[in-house]
Amino acid sequence: MADITGIRTPFYLYDLDLLKKTVSLASSEAGRYGYYIHYAIKANNDPVISSIIRDRGLGADCVSGNEVRRSLEYGFSPDTIVYAGVGKTDEEIKLALSENIFCFNCESVEELEVIGEIARVYGFKARVALRVNPAIEAETHRYITTGLDENKFGISLPHLKKALDICSNSDEIEFVGLHFHIGSQITSLEPYRRLCERVNSIWIEFDIERSGGRILNLGGGFGIDYTDPENNPIPDFGSFFALFNRHLSLPAGTEVRFELGRSLVGQCGRIVTRVLYTKKGVGKKFVITDAGMTELMRPSLYQASHRIINATSTGNPEKYDVVGPVCESTDVFGKDVILPETARGDIIHILSCGAYAGSMTLNFNLRDSAPSFYESGGSILTQTDLQGLNLQNR
Repeated sequence: MADITGIRTPFYLYDLDLLKKTVSLASSEAGRYGYYIHYAIKANNDPVISSIIRDRGLGADCVSGNEVRRSLEYGFSPDTIVYAGVGKTDEEIKLALSENIFCFNCESVEELEVIGEIARVYGFKARVALRVNPAIEAETHRYITTGLDENKFGISLPHLKKALDICSNSDEIEFVGLHFHIGSQITSLEPYRRLCERVNSIWIEFDIERSGGRILNLGGGFGIDYTDPENNPIPDFGSFFALFNRHLSLPAGTEVRFELGRSLVGQCGRIVTRVLYTKKGVGKKFVITDAGMTELMRPSLYQASHRIINATSTGNPEKYDVVGPVCESTDVFGKDVILPETARGDIIHILSCGAYAGSMTLNFNLRDSAPSFYESGGSILTQTDLQGLNLQNR
C-alpha cells in the first residue's frame, strides 16, 4: 500500500492495476466464446475507472438518461450503449434515440408503446430488446433480486406475446432480441444454470428467431467475495462464462452479451477513513470514523457486510462496532468487528468499495463529498495527475 500520509480523510482509493487485470481477464474469458460485455456504469461512474474500461473495448450499460450522456462524454461509442430502467422519461427516450444508441432494454408493454410513439413523432427507429422476467430465484438479498414475476423490472411471460406483436406491427421499432437480469451479488452459478434452461425454453416457445431476435443479453449480477477480498480479488470469470457456453442452446449466429458491473470494479476500491473517537458503551466499544453512510450506503440500505481493517495498529484484538458520524442509527459499517486495539487517529480501510459506494454517495447532513485517489505502480495519483496520460498503458 502506497503512503497516504497527508491526505485528508475520508476518500476513495482505487487500485488501477487490479482494475486493469480484472477487466482484461473478464474480456479474455468472454472472448473465448465470442461474448460481449457492457459495463454497468451504475456500479461506478468515476471518469478514470470508466475510461480504463472503455479503452479495453467494453460497452456501457445505462439505467438513466444522465448515464447515457455521461457514457458518451467518457467516449463510449453510441453503438456500444444499451439503456435499461423501468421509468424512462420521454426526454430520456428522445435523448437515447437522437444519439442512436445500440438498443433499449424495454421493461414493460407500456414503455414499449411510448418508445414507439416517440420514435414516430420524431422520425427515429428504435432498436429494442425486451427484458423478460424468467421467474428465477437468484439466491441473493431480497432487495436486489430482479427477475421474479412480481418484481417491478421486466416483462412477465404472460405479457411477452403482446410485446412481440407490438414490435412486429410497428414501423418505428426494430426488435433485436431478449434481455434478462435476475439479480445482483449472485455468488452461486446454479441460478445462472437455471437461467440458461429457461432462456432455451423461452427462445423456442416464443419463436424469438423468427421474430427477428439475434441478441441475447443475460445481464450481470455476478458477485464478489466481500468476506475475504485480499485472497479472492478477482471473480472466477472462467467458470462463469464457461457455464453459459455449456448450457445455452441457441440458433447459430445469436450474439450473447452481458452487463457486468460489481464483478469488474468491486474489489479495486476501498474507503480510507480516520478514527475520530473510540467510545466505551455499557456492554460494547465503538469506533467512530469520519466516513459514514454518505460514503457507503450498502450496510444501512440492505445490511451488506464489508471487511474492515485497521491499517495503523498492531495492538491486541478487540471487538468493536464500527460506526460513522451521520445522525442516523443505521450509520453502521459493522457490528462486533475484530480489530487490533484502536485509538483516535488510526486509519481504517473498508474494503470492496469499488462498486455501489462512490456512485451512491449522499450529501445528507450537508457533508462534504469524499474525493477519489488512484493507486498505480505504488504511487498515489489524483485525477489531475492522470489527465493526458495513456491510462490503458500505465
